[in-house]
Amino acid sequence: MSLVVFTMINIVGDPVDMLVNPESLPDEIERVRSDFGLDQPAHIQYIKFLQGALSGDLGNSFIFGRPALALIAERFPATLELATCALIIAIVFGLPLGIYAGLNPKSFGTRIIMGGSVLGISIPTFWLGLMMIIIFSVVLGWLPVSGRGDIGSFLGLESSAFTLDGLSHLIMPATNLALFKIAMVIRLARAGTVEVMSLDFIKFARARGLPPERLVRFHLLPNILIPIITVLAIEFGTLIAFATVTETIFAWPGLGKLVIDAIVNLDRPIVVAYLMFVVTLFLLLNLIVDIIYAALDPRVRLNGDQ
Repeated sequence: MSLVVFTMINIVGDPVDMLVNPESLPDEIERVRSDFGLDQPAHIQYIKFLQGALSGDLGNSFIFGRPALALIAERFPATLELATCALIIAIVFGLPLGIYAGLNPKSFGTRIIMGGSVLGISIPTFWLGLMMIIIFSVVLGWLPVSGRGDIGSFLGLESSAFTLDGLSHLIMPATNLALFKIAMVIRLARAGTVEVMSLDFIKFARARGLPPERLVRFHLLPNILIPIITVLAIEFGTLIAFATVTETIFAWPGLGKLVIDAIVNLDRPIVVAYLMFVVTLFLLLNLIVDIIYAALDPRVRLNGDQ
């Protein structure tokens, strides 16, 4: 992956064109190129990149003049906060709606829910974000247009969700990012509910006169949550990695906005460091998913322990 990323990012444009004045003298251009090591062959640049990467150094930003990993570490908490809130919104709204749709497959409410899930999957994120800004910020004036707002602290954790100003800034981008995930959770929960409710142990529980609330809580939920948790753990990585459009629209100071600015300015070290960070993130999430899946479902454990 590092080879693919480094090769592709070196094919796209010349960062020197963005770093110096087009009217600069050739000697000045060559000096800048030499200072950033861009005058060396591509394979030499890649070898030096690997040597630095093995020691945790992915290079310095051409624009900021600081280590790329340090810039990513500064922006990551804002993106993590946005992705976490979006995931919570998706679970809080998607899970009960999906279960209702599975328990009442032919009701009018189910038709509305499933139609809404189709819209959630189909509506482009950038268009929805712009519409939210126009309606809730420009027309109604309820929510701020952009930024992260004030940051509060609770139990050692810092987040804009802990202040009223920060929460008002967080609502729109988190909802915008969560819409697609809500639709996905609805479909997963509905499919799981329909499948589980047709199984024999559910029929036996009903025959014993178990109340519907206990049936859903103790028999249905534990069985449908396994695939949902597995999928959402991976989707959490996509929320972090691909929040670029949402962060750009709402000027959210996270990784997405950082990498977009880096692409515009051909800041190679930041782009390479970001993509390598995303690759590592997905590898870790896949490992965590495997561990969680084995903890929830004894059937996949190698030793067969209950």
